[in-house]
Amino acid sequence: MPDTRFDVLAIGNAIVDIIARCDDSFITAHGLDKGHMHLIDAQRSASLYADVGPAVETSGGSAGNTIAGVASLGGRGAYFGKVADDALGKIFRHDITSLGVTFPSLPAVDAPTATSIILVTPDGERTMNTFLGACVLLDEADVIPEIVQAARITYMEGYLFDRPAAKRAFRLAATLAHAAGRKVALTLSDGFCVDRHRTEFLDLIRGSVDIVFANTAEITSLYQTADFEAACAQIAKDAPLSAVTRGAAGSVIIRGSERVTVSAEPIDGIVDATGAGDLYASGFLYGHARGASLAACGRLASIAAAEVISHIGPRPERKLDDLIAAKGLSVK
Repeated sequence: MPDTRFDVLAIGNAIVDIIARCDDSFITAHGLDKGHMHLIDAQRSASLYADVGPAVETSGGSAGNTIAGVASLGGRGAYFGKVADDALGKIFRHDITSLGVTFPSLPAVDAPTATSIILVTPDGERTMNTFLGACVLLDEADVIPEIVQAARITYMEGYLFDRPAAKRAFRLAATLAHAAGRKVALTLSDGFCVDRHRTEFLDLIRGSVDIVFANTAEITSLYQTADFEAACAQIAKDAPLSAVTRGAAGSVIIRGSERVTVSAEPIDGIVDATGAGDLYASGFLYGHARGASLAACGRLASIAAAEVISHIGPRPERKLDDLIAAKGLSVK
């Protein structure tokens, strides 16, 4: 029998999130573009950190949040990402392994652990300010073949796709996964990622990706159109399967000519939108790895996303497997 130790292997930027509440005037005063992710240097990171109020420090990073969600659903996860052997790196390693996630990546030696200062305004919107540090040092040597081959789905984070070494690591992981009969998923991560890598993302999607995750802004940017339906029609041609999130409007799952519309899970209000897309991917990937229908995958995704936006922080506070059981869902 083939080795299927893992439902999902996630590959991404290993980051410690520093989450703080602020008002819109703080965003304006610091010259930030609300709701977007800003890449900053160590000096800018230190300056922002000094100015924010009380903060919560927690292990994060987009793909790290996703694999934490998979584990919370009862899935078996693995993760590739680079942290340093410093205090924040030890926090990250402890947090992710305490969830039962396999994290075999060796520590980086040439840079400190990455951080993201996430500013949450009263409307729940988050403005991210990320110092990449060690996380961008992931390369082909960090792609462990036996783990890729043992994962039903390898999930890759678009945020990581900047440096040539990381691009080579992505392509190697995709090659290994497909050679073992596994699936490959990609999240577009952010509009700025799409703008920077549109041509390479399209090449990757058309040649190496089985499942694409995007939101409305990302999918329309990918195809350089303001027409959402036109973008969905194009992704149906380019990817075997895609899931496009639409905020309060829910999501659309696309497989060829098949469309599944999924409603957003009702909640009392958004506390912090950090991690919403990451946890949507958790639910979808977990369901898909376990053979659930597209509708069930979408429902799992919506429930996981709703849980994470109901509190501060990018990872579930409630065990997601208990939550889905309470809602009458069952995925084995």
